[in-house]
Amino acid sequence: MPVLVVDSGSTDRTREVARAHGAEVLEHIFAGFVDARRFAIAQVRTQWTLMIDADEVLDARLAQAIVAAGSDCNGYYVRRTTFYCGRALRMWRNELLVRLFCTKHVRIDSFPSAGGSAQLHERWTCEPPLGTLDGTLLHYSYPTHEAYAAKYDFYTSVEAQGLAPSRGRAAFEVARAIPRFLWYLFARGAITDGMDGTRIAWHSAFYPAAVRLKALRR
Repeated sequence: MPVLVVDSGSTDRTREVARAHGAEVLEHIFAGFVDARRFAIAQVRTQWTLMIDADEVLDARLAQAIVAAGSDCNGYYVRRTTFYCGRALRMWRNELLVRLFCTKHVRIDSFPSAGGSAQLHERWTCEPPLGTLDGTLLHYSYPTHEAYAAKYDFYTSVEAQGLAPSRGRAAFEVARAIPRFLWYLFARGAITDGMDGTRIAWHSAFYPAAVRLKALRR
């Protein structure tokens, strides 16, 4: 199975390790998440593409399901669970994402949480029919509290650059943060994960407001 790695300026041994395992490695200057993925998909020469990030791992069931996937669908959803400080959080479980797809039947678009034109929270969109694979895509994006805080600051700052400043929208998002927090806490079950779940529920609820407030300071 051919493996393509697109590296956007990593400072570890990503390129060296990938090449040692037989992957084709391309270097591409980072100009946004959507740009990087569009560049990558344009290089793919196989009928099917499986897209995973460097901080994602297939569990055994998902790996088997991918191998066994039929060609009667143009793409497949996978269920992703995100870990925080080594722990799978309930509100971040079973997120459905299109990650296995027929290369010619897919496109990628950005979906910034607060709106605007930022190239963030991108999603692959595939022409139907679509299936769903067994197993889980394990997402180890936040190994420490500090890593989460740094990414939160980065993402909210990038999103703010794609928004026109608006005091009214900022006030609206601040007002929505509390009911959204309560919904994450109880309806999504974040409270069952204790302080970590509560912390993530609050930051997730306040995220659009943080973006809007940063847009005001531009």
